[in-house]
Amino acid sequence: MHSLPSMPNPAFFTRRRPPLAGTGWRRAGFTLIEVLVVVVILAILAAVVVPRIMDRPGQARQARAQQDIQSIQTALNMYRLDTFAYPDTEQGLEALVQRPANLPDGANWKGSYLDRMPLDPWHRPYLYLHPGVHGDVDIYTLGADGKPGGSGEAADIGNWDTQATQPGAP
Repeated sequence: MHSLPSMPNPAFFTRRRPPLAGTGWRRAGFTLIEVLVVVVILAILAAVVVPRIMDRPGQARQARAQQDIQSIQTALNMYRLDTFAYPDTEQGLEALVQRPANLPDGANWKGSYLDRMPLDPWHRPYLYLHPGVHGDVDIYTLGADGKPGGSGEAADIGNWDTQATQPGAP
């Protein structure tokens, strides 16, 4: 008759640390001092780094607006390839999300060019002109103050400011 191999003693699988010299205790974790040192180091890092990041929210908003405008410009170019023209000012940027009712014959609108229309970083819709003042189309936001012109965070940001070139732009 064949017998099953015997199981080793369960104590074989446990690893025991030798006690610390002279204490009789095993060390099983961090001491309060070690935890406090780590917390103090993290607090010092936060005190140095956070003000540098939080000092530039205006620049972050402007960069986001430029990225949104470039994305809208790309979607408009795709729309133009399919329909042979940019949407007019009346159709607006909504033509990138929903098929316009008054598309000309032969236009091949191929679905949503954007999932949804983004809002600018100040929670307002982007503005659109076709024909534009600065090129074939103008896509822009009026900045933090919501008024034309301005400087700094209140400055207008448009596709004429971005590095992406558009057909017919000066």
